[in-house]
Amino acid sequence: MKPLQFAAIPLFLMLLAAAMAGENPSGKDNVGSNLPPRVRGLLIQEMNAILGATRNILDGLVRGQHAVVASNAQAIHDSFILEQQMTEKDRQALMRAVPERFIERDRAFHQLSARLAEAARNGNSARQRALFADMVEACAACHTHHARERFPGFAEGSNQAR
Repeated sequence: MKPLQFAAIPLFLMLLAAAMAGENPSGKDNVGSNLPPRVRGLLIQEMNAILGATRNILDGLVRGQHAVVASNAQAIHDSFILEQQMTEKDRQALMRAVPERFIERDRAFHQLSARLAEAARNGNSARQRALFADMVEACAACHTHHARERFPGFAEGSNQAR
């Protein structure tokens, strides 16, 4: 992992934590404020779980603890709190509230975490660092497009996001 990529990880963790605080005005792609309160609460639960697992992954990466990386990356992949706890009514409300690209980005992120878990189970440190950097980029891209009001710094560089 390049030094600049590694330096971005703490920033990502701070931004993800900031996402949990405060309400923002509704915008076309601003997912959080477009969701019904129950579904938004489930999303916040999932983001908090991802934040905790991400911190553990970072710790595991810098310590060479493949099992820690594998278990936490797998937990992110399996987290799908929204999927597991949503009723059909919640699911319909979610699909009305979010753009298709949000769903695509979420699926891709969870697929990255599964690949990270596999790389960790195989003990491939370089692959783990590369995939973790890709996960950080995926988070930043999603926040750029779907939580811009929460992360105004991304509004300036939004044309650089995936």
